[in-house]
Amino acid sequence: MTPRRRIALVTLVVDDYDRAIEYYVGTLGFELVEDIAQPAEDKRWIVVRPAGAEGAGLVLGRARDAGQVAAIGMQGGGRVFLFLETDDFARDYADLRAKGVTFERPPARMDYGTVAVFRDLYGNLWDLIEYDPPRA
Repeated sequence: MTPRRRIALVTLVVDDYDRAIEYYVGTLGFELVEDIAQPAEDKRWIVVRPAGAEGAGLVLGRARDAGQVAAIGMQGGGRVFLFLETDDFARDYADLRAKGVTFERPPARMDYGTVAVFRDLYGNLWDLIEYDPPRA
């Protein structure tokens, strides 16, 4: 039997927990799944994911040293790093623009669907993408 595995969480290094929550929940429309204080380590366990979604989420991890601070916004090395799939590109594109999200590349039709690239609060590049239905 083949083992069953999935990517459950990806850590995103941030500068401040509350600032990050405000952006990912308030601006991108994610839901706060967990926010657990870990006082012994002076940190919090924070998980967010797109509202209503199942599966993978983001752990918002506050940078703890100079190396981690330097990684903020550059976790993808300047490439698109994360992909936010939508079932209604026009709706979500308009909503994100209205909330001040900066799009680096305008919407484009590709062989697989409609996509636009945006930059998050920290400079990470994301694809907002609506895939075309599979072809028979």
